[in-house]
Amino acid sequence: MSTVRADAFGTGPLSRAAALIHTLVTVETLLLLTAAPGLAGLFLLAPEPANLPLAALCLLPLGPSATAALYALHQRSGDLTELRPARAFLRGWRLGAGPALKLWAPLLAWLTVIAFTLTHFPATGLPGWWASLLAVTGVGGLLWGAHALVLTALFAFRARDTARLAAYFLVKQPRATLGALSLLILTAAGTALLTEALPALLSAPLLLSLLHAGRPVIEETREHFTA
Repeated sequence: MSTVRADAFGTGPLSRAAALIHTLVTVETLLLLTAAPGLAGLFLLAPEPANLPLAALCLLPLGPSATAALYALHQRSGDLTELRPARAFLRGWRLGAGPALKLWAPLLAWLTVIAFTLTHFPATGLPGWWASLLAVTGVGGLLWGAHALVLTALFAFRARDTARLAAYFLVKQPRATLGALSLLILTAAGTALLTEALPALLSAPLLLSLLHAGRPVIEETREHFTA
């Protein structure tokens, strides 16, 4: 008769899959709850250029919530008996909300300026190539923000140091940057083809993918920029 070791409970493939699903569902729920006021306002806004500043305000809570989600996903355990995703999320929110806002708010402001300029581009009188330059700058800002959120979630740097590291890794770690770009393209395509709610509904899996793409950034930061 075969026996099962007591210490093997919660560590098998099915248990690891259940642990991952439980973590994703819990983190997704908490992210949506903490960002709910802003997301509700965002979905109520009409898709008009005049509402871009209000949309940016509605997105403000998303930065701290995404940071907390990244922290919780990074801390996740594959052992079904060692799951604490809610506790990890709340700890990540408490530690990262302030630092995240210091970077997230300026990024939203900058992206709002770019989006407003592009939607009113004929009135600017600028040459056409400026529109392409602004679009590329906006995408670069989003990729910088992705690196900045990961760094804010996992490390306790000053805001200006995080900003510099995020910019440094845009070029230094092209694999991580391309990974973030791929997620951005997939999210944009899915949103355009399916539903505007897609990024919110799949936020936890998307952030987990961002963590995997950002492994080179995390490893180099831990190796060279922490004591």
